[in-house]
Amino acid sequence: MGCGASTNNSEEDTIERKRNQRIEARAKAAQKKNEAKIKMLLLGAGESGKSTIFKQMRILYGAPRTEDEIRMFGVVVRSNVVVVVKKLLTLINDMDLEDTLVQESEETSRIDGESGMSYKEAYDELKEAFIDNPDESSIHTEEPSTDWVGYSNRAGSNANKEAKKFLKYQFCLKTLWESKAAKEAWKNGAKVNINASHMLFLNDSDRLASPTYKPTNEDILLARVRTTQVIVERYMMGDSMFEVTDVGGQRAERRKWIGCFDNVDGLIFVAALSEYDQTLAEAKRQNRMKEALDLFKFNANDNVFSRSGILLFLNKSDLFEEKILTSHIADQKHFSDYVGPDRDYHAGIEYFKKKFSECVGENSGKDIYIHVTCATDTNAMEAVLGAARLMIIKQNLANAGL
Repeated sequence: MGCGASTNNSEEDTIERKRNQRIEARAKAAQKKNEAKIKMLLLGAGESGKSTIFKQMRILYGAPRTEDEIRMFGVVVRSNVVVVVKKLLTLINDMDLEDTLVQESEETSRIDGESGMSYKEAYDELKEAFIDNPDESSIHTEEPSTDWVGYSNRAGSNANKEAKKFLKYQFCLKTLWESKAAKEAWKNGAKVNINASHMLFLNDSDRLASPTYKPTNEDILLARVRTTQVIVERYMMGDSMFEVTDVGGQRAERRKWIGCFDNVDGLIFVAALSEYDQTLAEAKRQNRMKEALDLFKFNANDNVFSRSGILLFLNKSDLFEEKILTSHIADQKHFSDYVGPDRDYHAGIEYFKKKFSECVGENSGKDIYIHVTCATDTNAMEAVLGAARLMIIKQNLANAGL
């Protein structure tokens, strides 16, 4: 009996030992795989376009979005239109353009359309619903059962309420947007931090209101969703696995950044070129570009990134090119040292490149790779991200002494 028990114990020990060996082998393989991935961190101030770049990576290298995700963006797009119209109404009021609307309405008598609604009538109805009496409980309009977007729990209750408002008042906002007064107010959009890209939504509101509307990749890229949490995605870019982290850029979200700084191989800092004449949504007296410069200086010189490749994306170049035609760089107190010609896109680009380059200490030994980007241009971003991938891999090899 004693011999039998000893044999059984020996067999059990062998089984246990082999099981432990398999666990250890899997753990080592997982560790090796984790060490092989390249960790990339996206930083920048709020509304700089970080999350758009993050979405581009998903389009270029990730899995296709589910219908649930696409529906969520449909709700967000519609709610974005309501947000921009609210700001437009404020501008029209602040700029005393109501009389202009009255005059336009009289000149055109009645614009074409079944409702026969004038520009001023559209403005008054929107102002009542969006500004003076914004009571969502008064909106009883249900999305038609055939509406593809419908309601999205993922979008949140507020976005869904705003999307309902869009559907109810779409003809009003379309009518108002056709007026010269609305276009005049739009030129001053920087004063109320209007998202300039959302002009495309206003131009295409009929499509967005259609029951068959399904957001395109461009809609998803333009959709504004504030990042309030740390989001991590993994993508195969070429032969390398990249782990990309996106974090909120608003001041209230930056306390979360510190937990993402460990073992970063590549830092992509995003700054919006077009925001040189705008202020922060959370701090109205702080210039957005000045905030971006300060943030970049702090992070680029942080020792935690001493061995990381650093890329600077000067984003929203398309909006910058439009804006400098009417808003001069030197008129902003933080950039009064600009001596280049007004309305010169290339001179403006070089000026801000120099501003950011000066943020890095001359003796730091760090190379900063600067790319001028339009994050909504998928083809251009594919080339930029490809260059970024090669730069980060090259930096990793250099750190390894190879």
